[in-house]
Order: sequence, then structure tokens, then C-alpha cells
Amino acid sequence: MGFLNLIMYPIYWAMSGIIVGFHWLYSQLLDPNSGWTWTLSIVSLTVVIRTLMIPLFVRQINSSRKMQLVAPKAKALQEKYGQDRERYGQEVMKLYQEEGVNPAASCLPIVLQMPIFIGLFTVLNNASRGTATGYWLEQNTDLIASLQNAQIFGAPISATLASSGFHLSPVLFVAGFLIIAMTVTLFMTQLQLMRKNMPPEALEGPLAQQQKMMLYLFPAIYLFTGVSFPIGVMIYWFASNLWTLAQQYILIHNNPSPNTPAFIDWQERMRAKGKDPDEIIRKRTAAMRRTARPTPAASDPTKVARQGTSTPTSAPASETKPTQSKASQSRDADGRQRIARQQPNRQTRANRKQARPRQTGDSQEE
Repeated sequence: MGFLNLIMYPIYWAMSGIIVGFHWLYSQLLDPNSGWTWTLSIVSLTVVIRTLMIPLFVRQINSSRKMQLVAPKAKALQEKYGQDRERYGQEVMKLYQEEGVNPAASCLPIVLQMPIFIGLFTVLNNASRGTATGYWLEQNTDLIASLQNAQIFGAPISATLASSGFHLSPVLFVAGFLIIAMTVTLFMTQLQLMRKNMPPEALEGPLAQQQKMMLYLFPAIYLFTGVSFPIGVMIYWFASNLWTLAQQYILIHNNPSPNTPAFIDWQERMRAKGKDPDEIIRKRTAAMRRTARPTPAASDPTKVARQGTSTPTSAPASETKPTQSKASQSRDADGRQRIARQQPNRQTRANRKQARPRQTGDSQEE
């Protein structure tokens, strides 16, 4: 745990600094010890973190989109080389290289997000329990007591539903509302993705059944684990889920995946505006390929230069060999078709003398 805290310390430092800075800002207008001051600070912290993570989100979406675009080609390769797994793997990797697709790129943003979410959760959870985590909270220990005693609608931000004993109290109503809100927003986010931005073939088979199970499993996890989360942490989760829901809606509305219900709706909107959806897709695909795959001149300028300055070592075949005439067709007096045998085109004596030294010289050079 000491080594983990050492790795996470820069994240703790940043999270504590952001929340302390927003608390100072809102304290200029509100009561520093008010629960609404801390609620606004937590929501603002969530917005800042999610805004900084937009490039990772965009990269993840672009990688997933590229994988969807090359999926038909990969499926064709599977049908062609289904029995030869080694050849199939080689052809798929070649296809990914030509299309500028990196299968691991869609997973990398998720991996990079995990330390940020863990750091944010740890700072808020420990602060709600009276422990300062992060340099700026450690230097301002009075803020820990302020956070513990802050209340919204009569419920302390540091309280949990499990610690309140599930009896009628402000904690029950506030915590219960946040648990239900977190569960509903997560369910709507997953449902929106499956119904609007997934092709029909992706909703069939064993993988689709697993996705449908997760549609109900993940929200159910909130119902059981939310009772042990402090209210301040659930405020963060609820704000983060709202951000994800809105961000995903904007993406699906403006840039849906091909062959999905959202894509059909988008095509109809573009045509209603007098735009060509196919042309827009071609421009987007070309832009994605330019950013993902460098041009030959940029990747190996010396190779391009050599190709541009190379000279042929021998004369073209058309200069050394007489051209063959096509078969001539004619009909006789009875109307029957006659096909004459192909013969070399006759050359003049001067042309043959001119071509003979060149062939002799080529053979000497060889």
C-alpha cells in the first residue's frame, strides 16, 4: 500500500488542490462550512476532471469507430482463411496496418482513466471519513472538519446510509435519492448505447447476451454498494454519470456508428439539411486515416527520393520487340468467317538495322 500511495501521490496532490481551490472560490459567496459550498466544489472537481479526459474519450471513440469500419473486411478474411489461423492473423494485422487501426488503442484510454477515478474517489472518501489525503488537504486540516460537518437538506455529507441505520432521517432520503439517481443514469447510458449506437449483428450471439446482462448487473451493483458510500462520494458519482450520459448523447447524435439506428436518423437529418451524408463520412474517414497513418514521404523520405530518381536499367520491351498484330477477321464469298493467323508486324530494313545494334549493346552490358 505504501508503494501504491507513492505512485498515486501526484494524483492525490492534484485532486486535493482542485477541490481546495474551488472551496476557496465558492467561499467568497457562500458559507465556507455550508454543505452546498462543498457540493459545488465536488461537482466542479468532477467537471474539471472529465473535461481534461475528453481527449482520451475522443481517442477511445475513434479507435472503436475504426474497428467497426474494418470489421466487414476482417470478417471476410476470417471466412477466407478460417482454417488457417496463422495466415488469418497475418492478414488481419496487415489490414490493421493498412487502415491505421490499433486494437489496443481503444483500451488504453480506459486504463489511463482508472488511476484518476481511484485517486478522486480516495480523496473524497477519506475526507468524508476524517482523513486528509493529498498535500493541499493535509496543509488545511480545518477543511476536513468543515467537510465532515457540512450538511445538505439536513444530511451530513460524510454520512452513509449504512451508518444511519436505515431509519427515517434526512440521510435516508438524500442517500436513497442519490443511489437511485446513480443507478438510473448508468442504466440509461448503457441502454442508449445498445439501442441507438450498436449494429443489429452486435445484438446477437453470446457476446450480446453478456452485454445485456451487464446492462442490469452494473446498476444493481450501485444499489448494493451505494449504502456504504458517503454522500459526498455519491455526489461525485452522480455528477460523473450525468456527464457521461450527456457526452454520449452528443456523440451518438452527431457522429453515430455506421449501420446503427442512430446512424439512419443522422442520415435523414443530413439529407433534410441538404447535405450528403456519404460525402461527410468519406471526409471523416480520410481525416482519421491521415491522423493515424503517416504519408510515405513523412515515414521514409529517403526511400521516396530513391524511387523518384531511379532510372530503368534496360529499354522497354516495346522498343526491342516487334509488336504483334491482332488476329484479323474476314468473311469469304459464302459468308463464312475466316480468321487469319497472327503474324509479326513487318518492319522496314532501316528499322531492323537501327534496332539490331541496340540489342547487341544491351547484351554486352548485361
